[in-house]
Amino acid sequence: MIDRLCIVGVGLMGGSLALALRREHHVGEIVGTSRDEENLARAVELGVIDRYELDPGKAADGTDMVVLAVPLGAMETVCCSLRGSLSPETILTDVGSAKAWVVEAVDRAFGGIPENFVPGHPIAGTEKSRVEAAFADLYYRHRVILTPLENTTVRALGGVREMWEGTGAIVEETTVEHHDEVLAATSHLPHMLAFTLVDGLARLGDHEDVFRYAAGGFRDFTRIASSDPVMWRDICLGNRKALTRMIGYFREELDRVNAAIEAGDGQTLKDIFTRAKAARDSFHIG
Repeated sequence: MIDRLCIVGVGLMGGSLALALRREHHVGEIVGTSRDEENLARAVELGVIDRYELDPGKAADGTDMVVLAVPLGAMETVCCSLRGSLSPETILTDVGSAKAWVVEAVDRAFGGIPENFVPGHPIAGTEKSRVEAAFADLYYRHRVILTPLENTTVRALGGVREMWEGTGAIVEETTVEHHDEVLAATSHLPHMLAFTLVDGLARLGDHEDVFRYAAGGFRDFTRIASSDPVMWRDICLGNRKALTRMIGYFREELDRVNAAIEAGDGQTLKDIFTRAKAARDSFHIG
């Protein structure tokens, strides 16, 4: 049971966490904070949080757990606002998609890594971003990856694990480096492909017909291009080393497909598509 929880950034991710914990009676009071007072007031109206403060330091005062659910670019600024407001027992965690970036931001802001800091990342989300998009089942049966550091206390790690398990999530642990490599391939690269495809097609001469005749496959693949541009800009910059490696690898694979098409090499195309179908089917991806 978390007696008092502070959520910094009450949008889809932070709001859904609050709703899930509240539904499971895993939290007492929930205090929200962000720069958007209108969104915070709406969160109170919707019953997502109990009250809010515009000052993160005041919001975190007396809390058991602080969850950073802000864009990566805002992490360091928020942590600077929290410096001096966290008690020795307060656990700090986050939902950021590029863990090395978050760890470095926390390190700079606090002048070292707090022993109660547990980097985390729930592998869940939609293309929506404000509090109205939050729903209690967002994390249910989805994985949450924790990347504890060398000085992370057992108590802090256990507290964050219990919080996420309280939402119905499946909690796993790995290293910061491994997390960023895997997410560059499975999340960040697909988003870059969707954004780039839609932007490129929108700049074609006949783009109106392109979108008018688009079918279900195009709609499903490009849905994520409706995601928050600021958030994804920050993710690209925050995980740029791993992401650029994956973009380079994918460029080579796309060149191989293009060469087969130009050469009329149907067998190579069939082999690629057959392997891809077998791999996709075997992973049972939802």
